Amino acid sequence: MNPTPAPRLIRLPTVEAMTGLKRSTIYAYIAKGDFPAPRRVTRRASGWREDEVVSWIESRPYSDEKAPR
Repeated sequence: MNPTPAPRLIRLPTVEAMTGLKRSTIYAYIAKGDFPAPRRVTRRASGWREDEVVSWIESRPYSDEKAPR
């Protein structure tokens, strides 16, 4: 049997790169309950579960607008 791998924790710069959002927007969404909250890793460090961030990204609707030229 293959054990299930532990969820990977990612730090804020990676979350920003994955979502295209900045720190203030991410934390505003967390405060509203619209984005996964980070997990405490140590007393001074926290991280997000990568699978939760990916699920959030996949839940976002596609834009019907065409990109400007």
